[in-house]
Amino acid sequence: MADEIHDITSAQQALSDELPGRQRRYFISMMIRTACFIAAVILPNPYRWIALFGAVFLPYFAVVIANAGRETIAPGSAVIDDSPKSIT
Repeated sequence: MADEIHDITSAQQALSDELPGRQRRYFISMMIRTACFIAAVILPNPYRWIALFGAVFLPYFAVVIANAGRETIAPGSAVIDDSPKSIT
């Protein structure tokens, strides 16, 4: 059985290093949501519903956008390893 060798250049960025960027993206999304709530109060009727729709559904997208990018799978890598295992 061959041992896998990992080098430091293939390591992912530390989560503590990614945190400020993720927080910034989430904060910007929540500021847009706040603007949508204010716009829903100020705008006339047809546009009010668009702003309210944005204010209601933006939190879901904000979380997805803030957490995106960490779960990428390299091209050609298999999620399930189907190679036969030898029993020794």
